[in-house]
Amino acid sequence: MNKTATITWIILMVLTISSALVSKLESKYIVLFILILSALKFFGIAFQFMEIKKAHVFWKILIIGFILFFGIGLLVVI
Repeated sequence: MNKTATITWIILMVLTISSALVSKLESKYIVLFILILSALKFFGIAFQFMEIKKAHVFWKILIIGFILFFGIGLLVVI
């Protein structure tokens, strides 16, 4: 593994552990916080390991748009 992939993997592990620890808290905004952490993990996986960063601009916009519309949809439901 190259250095960038290793750093991304470590960040993904920290975000996953943070999500698990935060899920034990009692608060109204915990769901929103966990969704934000999940979106960050999605971006890390998509752009580093699926190599979207080397893809055409259309695919980058599609990935970012998906997260935006998914997040907005969830906020409307919540």
